[in-house]
Amino acid sequence: MKVKVNITNTQRDTAIPVGTKLLVRKACIATLVEENFPDNAEVDVTFVNDEQIKEYNNQFRNIDKSTDVLSFPLGENGVYDVNPETNNKMLGDVVISIDHALAQADLFGHGLRREIGYLTVHSMLHLLGYDHVNGGMEKTVMREKEETILKKLGLAITKV
Repeated sequence: MKVKVNITNTQRDTAIPVGTKLLVRKACIATLVEENFPDNAEVDVTFVNDEQIKEYNNQFRNIDKSTDVLSFPLGENGVYDVNPETNNKMLGDVVISIDHALAQADLFGHGLRREIGYLTVHSMLHLLGYDHVNGGMEKTVMREKEETILKKLGLAITKV
């Protein structure tokens, strides 16, 4: 399986730390490996600020506030469009607010690296059809998958 991760940084408020793009690529690949995704895949990841993500959230979800990450799946029930140039399955778009990621890393007492890794894995699971909005078992399964993948990436939260 080959995975093409297109990463764009449209915000200019915060410098993206060295190694972040590699981390995002590794998180995308680790999620697909964990989920036994059978095909070559493509995903677009964009770093934005809170103002930009608020606009997206309002435009696409009718929620007039910023958030940490948005997922825009291009497939449904395992059926994806194929990029005719690369023959990759196009999974969709991930939009991460660097402002939110910084604030949450501080709030939860872990680094920006762990937070961006988490947001990427979380969003990739959404692109693959997982949801947590209704809570219950769906949310539990998604959280367990996130932690399994983060552990494999060396980003597990250590409990003292």
